[in-house]
Amino acid sequence: MERGPVFVAGLERSGTSLTYALLASHPNIAMTRRTNLWRHFFGQHGDLADPANLERCLAMMRRYKRLVVLDLDFGRLRREFLVGERTYPRLFALLEAQVAEREGRPRWGDKSLHTEHYADDIFEAYPGARILHMIRDPRDRYASSYARWKVRRGGVGAGTAEWLSSARLARRNARHHPDRYLIVRYETLATEPEASLRNICAFIDEPFTREMLAMEGAPDFREGGNSSYGKRDPGVISTGSIGRFREVLSPRQIAFIQILAGREMASFRYEPEPVRRQRHWFAGS
Repeated sequence: MERGPVFVAGLERSGTSLTYALLASHPNIAMTRRTNLWRHFFGQHGDLADPANLERCLAMMRRYKRLVVLDLDFGRLRREFLVGERTYPRLFALLEAQVAEREGRPRWGDKSLHTEHYADDIFEAYPGARILHMIRDPRDRYASSYARWKVRRGGVGAGTAEWLSSARLARRNARHHPDRYLIVRYETLATEPEASLRNICAFIDEPFTREMLAMEGAPDFREGGNSSYGKRDPGVISTGSIGRFREVLSPRQIAFIQILAGREMASFRYEPEPVRRQRHWFAGS
């Protein structure tokens, strides 16, 4: 089967940016970041065989800030699109191919949050595609989110529900597409980067190269990234955020996450923290 695009899926604060930086540093892969093509554009403008729908879609793409930074040639995109099948996945592929061509790389990939929701459509459109789904301890993920933004809409309940939804989709998609969908634990990637990358490269059918570990292909991430806990040393994959929830979350928040997500946590080998539950914590909830 022909090698297709590589997608990085999962929730924010789950290590998706780290995986993006590592893949973007592979000489064969041009990675885009947060284009949100599937989430914001797929099916949103009707049948693209209708010229009016196509123009409406292209106009929205021109204005979308995540695509503006790619400096795309929309005239070329339109011309190429009109001489073939007029579908959203083909439009997305032509757009991504422009970026890959500019970077001189034969393969493209994209890191956009929540891509796991479109796995079936992606595999139907691109039979050779591969999806890497990042999963992280829900306590550390929520702690990272809380440390970064301080206030989260819906609080720990919403954060736990988001993690459960994504985790269940990860298991479902991996079960339905075992040869094309890989779940990657953030903790394993951070603590065993070379071994993890070798496994990822074998999965996406690319040779492992040590230059990926230097993350030169993603300067913004390499020079500090988007850690919730301050800047990192350039080119360093830090393990300092693993288990950080113990310093950030209250015992009540930890207990709440473990009660709601305990079964799914166990399936991904996340051990519960011994927390003594107080009777009044969840009274009336």
